[in-house]
Amino acid sequence: MRYNFLPSFARRKGRITKLQETNLSFLADYSLDDPNTLNNDPSFDKIALEIGFGNGEDFFSFAKEKTNTLFLASEVYKSGIGNLIGKIREHSLENIYIHEGDIRDLIFDEKGFKFDEVYIICPDPWPKDRHHKRRLLNKDFFERIQPCLKQNSFIFLSTDWKNYAEQIEDVLRTFEDKFSIETLKQIPGRELSKFQRKGIKEGREIYNFKLSLI
Repeated sequence: MRYNFLPSFARRKGRITKLQETNLSFLADYSLDDPNTLNNDPSFDKIALEIGFGNGEDFFSFAKEKTNTLFLASEVYKSGIGNLIGKIREHSLENIYIHEGDIRDLIFDEKGFKFDEVYIICPDPWPKDRHHKRRLLNKDFFERIQPCLKQNSFIFLSTDWKNYAEQIEDVLRTFEDKFSIETLKQIPGRELSKFQRKGIKEGREIYNFKLSLI
């Protein structure tokens, strides 16, 4: 089964360098379809999900320091995936799996994924009012992500768009019996991402949330 989700990312073609193209030839080595591959690996203390890692630079720095955590990281743009694979291979990192495409098609279709932590840093804001329905962080998303969470798990969210932050807060009010919600100055262990730095440069504030499963 495949869900008919509205795209939560802008469809655009990015330029692929020859190096990125070479790196992409190794994508199968890092692909994941079976949740048991994550669940049954005794080498790691935690399993985390990263949704939308952009060019891969900021996520790679984070994952490199969290050697006790096994990551499933998703992205829709081949250039970013190529960058990340190059970093993984260069540093021989062994705690990252990659999903190319809309992560919802994988984790909401293939039952059995269970995460300790979920990170969603600056998802596409779809700033125009008529496009708000395409935003990832909506009621349907939070309903569907709950079965994918372990007990005592966390979701970390960040956006640099005020009206997106307000929308997230509005949606989360309907989940007060499911999540304990905190606002954070910064997400623990994370440096500012490329998009966060861009937002600050353009005069926007960064809004961070921590959701704890009750």
